[in-house]
Amino acid sequence: MPIYLKNPHSVLAVLETRPQDIIEIRLPPGDPGGAWQRVQSMAQNMGIRIVPPEEIQRDRKDRRHKPEPGRRGGSTEAVVKECPETPLDELFAATGETGLWLALDTVQDPQNLGAIFRTAAFFGIRGILLTKDRSAPMSSTAYDVASGGVEYVPFFIQTNLSRALDIAKESGLWVLGASEHADTSLDQIQPDRRWLLVLGNEERGLRRLTLEKCDTVCQIAPAGKITSLNVSVAAGILIQKLSAGPG
Repeated sequence: MPIYLKNPHSVLAVLETRPQDIIEIRLPPGDPGGAWQRVQSMAQNMGIRIVPPEEIQRDRKDRRHKPEPGRRGGSTEAVVKECPETPLDELFAATGETGLWLALDTVQDPQNLGAIFRTAAFFGIRGILLTKDRSAPMSSTAYDVASGGVEYVPFFIQTNLSRALDIAKESGLWVLGASEHADTSLDQIQPDRRWLLVLGNEERGLRRLTLEKCDTVCQIAPAGKITSLNVSVAAGILIQKLSAGPG
C-alpha cells in the first residue's frame, strides 16, 4: 500500500535512504519554498517523477486519493512505498555490551507511534518491535509525525509479542517494562546492559503476559498530582535516561 507523505522532512529522509521507493512527487505550480524546494531539487537531480500541476488538479477532481482521517488534504505530497521491515533476528543482532531497543505493546494512536519513532531516531535507538493486532498501523500519519524517523530506525511488526520477547532474551537483551504501577523507580535503572524497553497501550498499559516476560518493571516517579504520562512523552524520558550511558 502506498504511503502519502505531506511532511517534506519525511520525504527528504526517503530521498536520502531509499530514493528508488519514491513513486512520484506532487508539487503545486510555482516555487514550493522551504524544505519542499530541497525535495524538488533532489528529486529532479535523481530523475524522480514530479507530477505536472494539471494532472494533480485532475486527480483532485476525480477524488481518487482521500486523506486519512485527521489528515489535511492538499496537492503537495510524495507517494512512496512502505519502508521495509528488518527481520527479527537482524533487529537484535547489533553487538556491544550496551544498547537500547524498544517494543510497543498495542500502542494505538498513530500520532504517538510517529512521535516515538522520531524520538528513537534522535537518540539512536537500535530498533523497534511493534505489535500487529489492536495497534496503530505504519500509516502516512505515523510517517509524517516521525519526520523521517521511520527511515532511520529498523523495525519489525510481530503478531506474537510474547515469543518475540523470548527471542530478544535469547539474543542477550534484558526486557524492561514501563508501568505507572511498578515499585522500581526509573532512577534505579542503569543503562549498563542491552535493554529492550517495552511501552504499553495508552489506556491499559502493558498486558499481563507482557509483564510476566519482563526482567524488571520501572516507573517514572511523579513529582506532582498527575500520575501518568502520554506514552510518547514517557518514551522520551525513558529513552533519554537509558541512552545516557553507565554512571
